[in-house]
Amino acid sequence: MSDLSGNRLFKFPKPQWMNSANTRTAGVYLAGALFSIALFVFIDAATFSKSHLNGSDYHVNFVDWIPGIFSVLGMLIINSIDKSRLSADNFSYSGDGVAWKARVILFMGFAAMAGGLAGAVTVMVLKYVVQDASWPALWFGVANVAANSLIMLSSVVLWVSQNMEDDYTYNLAL
Repeated sequence: MSDLSGNRLFKFPKPQWMNSANTRTAGVYLAGALFSIALFVFIDAATFSKSHLNGSDYHVNFVDWIPGIFSVLGMLIINSIDKSRLSADNFSYSGDGVAWKARVILFMGFAAMAGGLAGAVTVMVLKYVVQDASWPALWFGVANVAANSLIMLSSVVLWVSQNMEDDYTYNLAL
């Protein structure tokens, strides 16, 4: 057990594979893959909506892009915060209220991502489901919700994998 075993929330030990640099690298690549799939899905729906193959009157316009913009902004906010700043008030080198400020900014990032996902669901329901859009046009709303969900998942994976601790970071700190 480590010195921090008394500070753990659960009594289950942390798996050793979570402390490796390879796991961190795999998490960053997985987050990038999820983000690129999200962009591909939404851009695919947007280009299909403007093509001659779209036989409906439904098109992806700026209203459909707003939830994705909020999700990406939330992702940028969340991943710009270092996990050690969330408990920085315990250390003497931090300024006044660093942890409180970091928690507020982190909350704003998660709120932006949740607002993006809620906005995508709202746009899908109001623009496509309520107006009885058939499947090729309904895909525009489904793609928006899927893209925002993948951006949210990508952000969580990236934040967790960037803030993993391994022996190499401890060696640099000593």
